[in-house]
Amino acid sequence: MKLLRVGNAGEERPALLDAAGTLRDLSGLVSDIDGALLADEFALDRIRAAADTGVLPALADSGARIGPPVGRIGKVVCIGLNYHDHAEETGAAIPAEPVIFFKAADTVVGPNDTVLVPRRSEKTDWEVELAIVIGRTARYVSDDEDPLAYVAGYAVSHDVSEREFQIERGGTWDKGKNCETFNPLGPWLVTRDEVPDPQALSLKLWVNGELKQDGSTAQQIFPVAEVVRYVSQFMTLYPGDVINTGTPAGVAMGQPEPKPYLRAGDVVELEVEGLGRQRQGLKSA
Repeated sequence: MKLLRVGNAGEERPALLDAAGTLRDLSGLVSDIDGALLADEFALDRIRAAADTGVLPALADSGARIGPPVGRIGKVVCIGLNYHDHAEETGAAIPAEPVIFFKAADTVVGPNDTVLVPRRSEKTDWEVELAIVIGRTARYVSDDEDPLAYVAGYAVSHDVSEREFQIERGGTWDKGKNCETFNPLGPWLVTRDEVPDPQALSLKLWVNGELKQDGSTAQQIFPVAEVVRYVSQFMTLYPGDVINTGTPAGVAMGQPEPKPYLRAGDVVELEVEGLGRQRQGLKSA
């Protein structure tokens, strides 16, 4: 299923995109697409049954804003330097273990919402990523378990980054990762059954119509299953939590000087195979 949330920020209503491309209203069945829903297999089964029988009404305003596909996100865990070609372009060593950092849940916005270039920013950068959405509580996932059983589904994520804040201002990466609007997510949460192999997805990103990133999750250093297992050894993952799994080569930081960092007025478009497409205009904060 392709689940999404439609409406003004803070007023989104749950919806489903059916096979014919029609938006269907889920508000008569469920109150929201969030961790509580994703943890409830019966609720998901009811949605599937309603979709199969064709009883879901079409959404009245099909042109409304699309919000993040998951509401009330608890935490956004991010994996850095998780593509061989991205590590190479930035001159970083291949990590022996996944590099973990966090984005605050309030950085998450809709897939087509405006992205704000922070004040005093000179190095705002783009990163197309595959996002994992957790569906079951994952705590110390063992080697003999299937980590993907803890996954509700996947989404497109844009891990916007300010490289000066991230790298040159001391401390951890957090200052360059948590600026307002720095994590567009969606348009859809695509359930795990529709993504049989998360290691075979293409990722693309364009800036002002020019293709900048063209990669595949096959190039991940730590695949999706290992990321879920590994992260669960250090923290409990709850339904509705999000994991951004890293970006392929092609970011501005990896380009020759003068590096083409984002500016107000730029337009970024990105997609992950089967998971939909985003489009953001940028303006000054």
